[in-house]
Amino acid sequence: MAAKPQNKMPIEERAKQFMPFAALRGLPEALAQKEKILVPKIELSPEMEEELDRQMHLLAKGKMATVVYFHKGEYIKITGLVARIDETSRLLQIVNTKIRFEDILQVMVT
Repeated sequence: MAAKPQNKMPIEERAKQFMPFAALRGLPEALAQKEKILVPKIELSPEMEEELDRQMHLLAKGKMATVVYFHKGEYIKITGLVARIDETSRLLQIVNTKIRFEDILQVMVT
C-alpha cells in the first residue's frame, strides 16, 4: 500500500518560494539617482539665443521636433509631436511634456 501524500502546499505558495527576493527594497532606484551628474544651467550667448529664436519660429502644432531642455539639474532630450505652443504662458508642449521657454537649450524641427 502506497503512503498517503501529506498536506500539499498550494501552487501559489510553492511559486513564492522561487520568486526573487529584494533584501534592500529601493536600492536600485537609489543607486540610479546617485549616478546622475547634476549640471548648472547654461547661459545662452546672443548668437545661441538668435539661433534658438529662429528654430522656435519654425515650430508648429503637429510637427515633429527634438528639444533639449534643462530640468532639475540635468539636460533632457525629447522627440515628439508639438502639441501646443503657448507664447503667453511661454510654454512648449511636446506630446505630454510641458517645457518652459526659458529652459530650452536647443530645438530641431524635423
